[in-house]
Amino acid sequence: NCILSSSNLGLTHDTFFAAKLINLYSQLTNPRTTRKLFDEIPHRTVYIWNCILKCYCRDRRYKESLLLFSRFFSSQTPDVYAVQISLKACSAVKSLGFGKIIHGFIKKTDQIDRHLFIGSALIELYSKCGKMDDALCVFEEFIEPDAVLWTTMITGYEQNGEPIHALKFFARMAMNRGVLIDPITLVSVVSACAKIFDLKLGKSVHGYIFRMGYENVVSLLNALLNLYGKTGSVNAASKVFEKMEEKDVISWGSIISCYAHNCFPEEALVLFEDMLARGIEPNAVVFISALQACEATCNVETGKKIHKLAVRKGLDLDILVSTALIDMYMSCSCPDEAIEVFDHMPKKDVVCFSAMLHGCVQNGRESQSIGVFRDMLARNFNPDNFDLVKVLTACSELGVLLQTSCMHGFAIKCGVVNNSFIGASLIESYAKCGTLDSATAIFRQIIDRDVVTWSSMLAAYGFHGKGKEALDLFNEMIESSSVKPNGVLFLSVLSACSHAGLLKEGIEIFNVMVKDYDICPNSKHYGIVVDLLGRIGELEKAMVFIGQMQEPVEANVWGALLGACKIHQNVGIGETAAKELQRLGYCQAGYYILLSNMYAVDEKVG
Repeated sequence: NCILSSSNLGLTHDTFFAAKLINLYSQLTNPRTTRKLFDEIPHRTVYIWNCILKCYCRDRRYKESLLLFSRFFSSQTPDVYAVQISLKACSAVKSLGFGKIIHGFIKKTDQIDRHLFIGSALIELYSKCGKMDDALCVFEEFIEPDAVLWTTMITGYEQNGEPIHALKFFARMAMNRGVLIDPITLVSVVSACAKIFDLKLGKSVHGYIFRMGYENVVSLLNALLNLYGKTGSVNAASKVFEKMEEKDVISWGSIISCYAHNCFPEEALVLFEDMLARGIEPNAVVFISALQACEATCNVETGKKIHKLAVRKGLDLDILVSTALIDMYMSCSCPDEAIEVFDHMPKKDVVCFSAMLHGCVQNGRESQSIGVFRDMLARNFNPDNFDLVKVLTACSELGVLLQTSCMHGFAIKCGVVNNSFIGASLIESYAKCGTLDSATAIFRQIIDRDVVTWSSMLAAYGFHGKGKEALDLFNEMIESSSVKPNGVLFLSVLSACSHAGLLKEGIEIFNVMVKDYDICPNSKHYGIVVDLLGRIGELEKAMVFIGQMQEPVEANVWGALLGACKIHQNVGIGETAAKELQRLGYCQAGYYILLSNMYAVDEKVG
């Protein structure tokens, strides 16, 4: 009504009155109403154009703002404020082409070119579009850049994954005594330190923050919490958090994340409960950290409570929170709950599909994992190498040769068949599907074989009881390649010897591992040697070998000995092994059945 009245009275023809009116409308009404008034004004001054541009940008209607600027530019010469507003809009929508047109106009207008805030807007535009070289060119045009220009450059480098350049630029800025370093600059500097995990430099910046009197700036302290969390400095993070006079949700999220990701998940959950008790509303980031803490502790009950809270807050459908829920449920051996979360997700990305795929394999749902992989491809998501490895693991467990062949073809199509992990998984999958020849063919086709590839082929021979072939391959590796065997590779060779009953050769390999390669054997190595001795009935030697172990004997070693005692009906040593298992807290029914069977055969039952 006001617009119609103004129009009917002819007041919109008065440019002074129209300017005051549109300024008022831009502040008090929505863009649509302001636009109606704007369209009624026949003679639009630069000030009037600026008001409507500012109105649209304030409402984040950046594309419409740029369309208006085009109309403005075609009829009048924009001033510095119109240019600044339009550059901000270009940055928001990453419209590099439009931004370069405006930059060209600026270069032709010497009066605009000298304004520092225009330079800052240009640097921000190029930074947002990933063009740091162009941003640097703009910066270098200013003889005396101010703090805003320096900060925009530092932030640009930090946000474009160039933290080293950000820190070098900060060093240049610090050398310039005429420029004040403010908290906004330091936030980007601390973030750059966090990205390169430079704790020493970060602590130096922390000291500077304290000397400058910025120790109560919340955004800066949050950046420090992030730095200390990422560098594993839990005590330093805790001290910063405790001294903070004001804490926001980001502060709480940062400290919870710090504890959750640095082996203190229980403490993270305590902090989460404390946060809720203080009435602070958790955001998605906080929920994710708390769920990761539940995952680390396998605390599914607390995880379910957090899930219910996320539902009440309306954050359970956030794609990152949903993915964290899937990871948590899968790690806590609750695949059905994870599948329910996945099925209820309104939007899915490649990360949540990967979480489902890995979780299904982890929980013995191999058939389901292949279904997830199929759906993933149907939605045009590109699986990464880790996804392919997991699918091949599922194929191995299922023993379906056709499925393995299909995955082999897919790997060839994707050009990743020569990746060491993919190649190793194909070797394992073909071997477990019963086609050792195909596994060998894959191995021979791989040009650059690393320790993972050699280990997989050795394990394949062991799986098929080809101990001699495994030893020949091991010798080939030693003689013809530069690969240095590790503990996992020796585990494959020892296992092959054990399956083939090659006692002497197995003991020799064990000695080579310890003496020639200075590899400290772990419980799995010891367990295989005990299994090897047990398979050929050398139970007394196995007991002597266990007695010579230089580390605590774990359950798998005693379990291997107990299994051998069942085969060779040695009740005496079997009882010793069973007692040790009981002492270690391994009261599995299988062990008792083995001992019971020995007693039955030895007529000791009853």
